[in-house]
Parts: sequence; C-alpha cells; structure tokens
Amino acid sequence: MAKNLEGQQVMILPEGSNRVLGRDAQRINIAVAYAVANIVRTTLGPKGMDKMLVSELGDIVITNDGATILEEMNVEHPAAKIMVEIAKTQDKEVGDGTTTSVMLAGMLLKKAGDLLDQDIHASTIVKGYDLAAKKANELLGKIGIKVGIEDKDTLLKIASVAMGSKSIGVGSSKDNLAKLVVSAVTQVAEKRADGKYFVDDELIKIEKKAGGEISDTQLIQGVLVDKEIVHPGMPKSIKNAKIALLDCALEIEKTEVDAKIEITSPEQMQAFLAQEEKMLRDMVEKIAATGANVVFCQKGIDDVAQHFLNKKGIAAVRRVKKSDMEKLARATGAKIATTLDDLSSKDLGSAGEVNEKVVAGEKMVFVENCKDPKSVTIFVRASTDHVVSEGERAIVDAIGAVSSAIEEGHYVTGGGSTELELSVQLAKYATEIGGREQLAIQAFAESLEIVPRTLAENAGMDAIDALVSLRAKHKKEGGEHFGVDVFGSQVADMKALGVLEPLKVKTQAIASAYEAAKMLLRIDDMIASKGKNGGAAGKGGSPGAEGGSGGMGDY
Repeated sequence: MAKNLEGQQVMILPEGSNRVLGRDAQRINIAVAYAVANIVRTTLGPKGMDKMLVSELGDIVITNDGATILEEMNVEHPAAKIMVEIAKTQDKEVGDGTTTSVMLAGMLLKKAGDLLDQDIHASTIVKGYDLAAKKANELLGKIGIKVGIEDKDTLLKIASVAMGSKSIGVGSSKDNLAKLVVSAVTQVAEKRADGKYFVDDELIKIEKKAGGEISDTQLIQGVLVDKEIVHPGMPKSIKNAKIALLDCALEIEKTEVDAKIEITSPEQMQAFLAQEEKMLRDMVEKIAATGANVVFCQKGIDDVAQHFLNKKGIAAVRRVKKSDMEKLARATGAKIATTLDDLSSKDLGSAGEVNEKVVAGEKMVFVENCKDPKSVTIFVRASTDHVVSEGERAIVDAIGAVSSAIEEGHYVTGGGSTELELSVQLAKYATEIGGREQLAIQAFAESLEIVPRTLAENAGMDAIDALVSLRAKHKKEGGEHFGVDVFGSQVADMKALGVLEPLKVKTQAIASAYEAAKMLLRIDDMIASKGKNGGAAGKGGSPGAEGGSGGMGDY
C-alpha cells in the first residue's frame, strides 16, 4: 500500500496487503456478525432445528448447541471469530444461553448499522448502548426471583428448560435427566463462609457410552473409572471397600543415572531376582497392613506385584488419570499417597461397593454408594454415538444452569418473557433520555425482541402476531411473565408453565453481546497484511483479498 506525498510515493504496508476504511469496514463487520447470528438463530428453543457439521476429516457432529456449532464451523473472518468468542464465554461462565448471546450481538450490530445509515456517529451509538446495558442490568436485578439450594422443584424446572432445546430433552427422559442433574449439583455444592454456595462443575464427571436407551443414564454416588481390574484372579465385586489411592508405581524403579550391574554367577542372578521379588512383596505388605482391599494406582503395577495383591485378595486398577484420582479422593474421602511409607489406615477412603462391570463390551470400574461424596458421576447412555454426545451436551447445559441458579441465587422466566419485559422498560427509558442516544437505546430495546420473535418463528407461529400480543400483555399490570409457549403455539404465562432460567444466563448474554457489538462498532479501519507466502491475506481479509468477505458464503 502506498501513500502519495507531494508527488513522492511512500510505502507503508507491504505489497498485496488489503485495507478497508471507514463505513465500508463497519458494513463488512456488521454483515459478517449478522450472518453468523443468523446461522444459529434457527436452533433456539425446544422447537429449534439441528445443524449437521462435517469436519475436514469427515467427522460428523449433529447438534443445536450454539457454542458447539460455532466452534466446529471453523470460521475465518476476524469479526466472525469475535462472535465465536461470545459463545465460548457464555458457555464457560454459565453453560447455557449461547445461542441467545450470539443472536443478540448480531441484532445489536444490525440495528446499529441502520443508525449509521442515518448519519449517527458510532460513538453516539456506543454511548446509547452503554446506557441501555446499564439500565438492563438494573432492571434484571429487580425482575430476578430468589431461589435456594433446597428449592428442588424450581431447580428441576431450570434444568428441564436448559435441556429442552436439545433434541434429547424431550418427553419423560428430560424429567429423569433433570432429576439426575439437580441431585448431582446439590451433592457437590459447597457452602462458603459468606453463606453463598459454590459449585465446581469439574467434580461432576460425565462418562458416556453408546448402547442402551437414554433412560438408562444413571447418577453414580461416586466415580466411574474407565479402566479394568488388572488381574483376572482379583475380586470383581467388593462390598464395604477400603480404598487406597497411590501416586507411586508398584514397580522396581530404574535408577535416575546410568548404572551397570555385573553378575558373574547364577547364584548372584538368583539373589538379584529374589531381592526384586522381596521389594515388590514388601510394597504389597505395606498396602495390606493398612487394611485396604481396593487400590487405585496412578502409575504402573508390576506383574509380580499384581500376583501378590491377588493373593492378599486386594483388587487393583492401574494407570488411573490424575483427574480421576482427585475425584476418587473427593468421593471416598481417601488421601492420595505419594510414597508407600506414608500410607496408613487413616489415608484410606471408603465406598459402599466397588464393582467391575462390562458395559457395551468394555470393562469399567464403578466406585458406588459413597457416603456423602463430594464428587459424583453421570453415566450417559443412548443408542448411538451422536445421540450420546448430544445427551452429554444437554447435561452440561443443565449442570451449568442449575449451578448458576444456586450460586447467583436468582432466576427469571423464560420463553422470551424477560427479554420482552426489558424491551418494554427500555423503550420507556429511551423517551426520558435527551439527545441522539435515545435512538440507540430504542435500537437496543428492539434488538431484545429477537428472542421471543425467533422462538415464535421456530415454533411455526406468526412472529408479528406473537410480538403484538406479547407487547400488549407486558404493558398491563402483572403481565411481565408472559412469553412464547412453543408447545402450545400461543402466548402464555411462563411462570405458571414453569419455564424458568437462571438470572445469570440473561445478565451474561446481554453483557457479552453488548461488549462484542461495542468492540466491532468502533472499528473503522481493517488492515490485512500480506501472508508469509507472498499472497494476499487469505480468507480472513476484506473484500478483494483472496477468498475474503466479499462472498458471505465462505462464512
């Protein structure tokens, strides 16, 4: 790229670079973001459609989870990547509401584009959006209804709604899965000094196996380890298990430095082997002395050690993952021993039973019926791999939603009712604000209507009729909980129907959507540098760059 200065050309960027300035840069970013939002829009709600994503290797993913779709899509344009980040943040923070957050960001940008066309400056729009986001947060604080860890019925409804948009969450299976999720989350939740609860989602292990029905999914009050008991002679079912967790190898360690042992006679060889055997026997004796009857080892177990463990009637599992060891410690109350010299009966954990079971042709070890475990496992079953994976995604969403509700302590009604209430209140607020900012606040209010509108469209309803009816309800006293009943294809009271969502889903969705929209609106210059191979800046460039956003089909 060259600038002309008093007839003299000055090179600033390397040849082959691309630059898009001013209004064009804004137009492109808005178009790309809106296109990404439109891709996931049809997946919203229980009547949403699924997407089939095929990777370069031919792997197939069938889902309607917003974060999964955007991650698997492998987008190239920088504006599209920012939209993917919104979904990832929402997924990490709350675990649900990914589609909503991306749709909101797309709509906020589209409405901002309309205002830019009316010669309203991007800074004015951003200021208006700032005011609207602040007011929306304030309103959400008033709308939120309290919920506690003991309020199981409300938590069940929240879990059901979180899973409702997945194809798996239909009929009686949804209620069963919701019960499992609520039991799991309330089991691992910890009360802090300030009286609030904290839920570490990592402590809920999700193990999946194809084969069986979705109704076969079970909650294990303990940990499922995807390994088998090492020796065929060891007991496969142990009641009242005393469990030792070892972070050391039951093998003869090789020396750290290169060592050479010279053996000159058969007797020496025999003595050497006998010593090795004695060391392994001593290791097993130390374990047996503690009273342990089950051993989980993070490292290897020698064949000779396996033999001695078998003779003592101790079941052993080797090469257990570090994360599983930590979960076993939390579930059984055992302490992980780094050397056998430190191991004592106090370090042992307990479980009602430890069983090795064959599931879909693979052996697994179930550590079950632990007393008040602080780590549990949800074992997901379904007919095929694709259904199992979608089941897992539904459960992850539900865990995130229930955890958020317990931690934050508030919920709101779903079905687009909260967004419409915010929209109505923000439209009122816009009239109180002077200056051009009120147009941006009005645009923010209209953007929020995308949620009930999309829910109505996906349910096959007339979106305009639904919105008109909802606005009328929300403007009357006591109509703040009215939303779209997708199953009845009508406008109904969501509180009465039990369509509830955690408050955090809404606050996070609005915050991340607004932040991303604000960031993209402030861009008025896109510079795509020359690639290393000497070509233009590849697909991530702007129109005119090779495969750039001139053709929206790439994205």
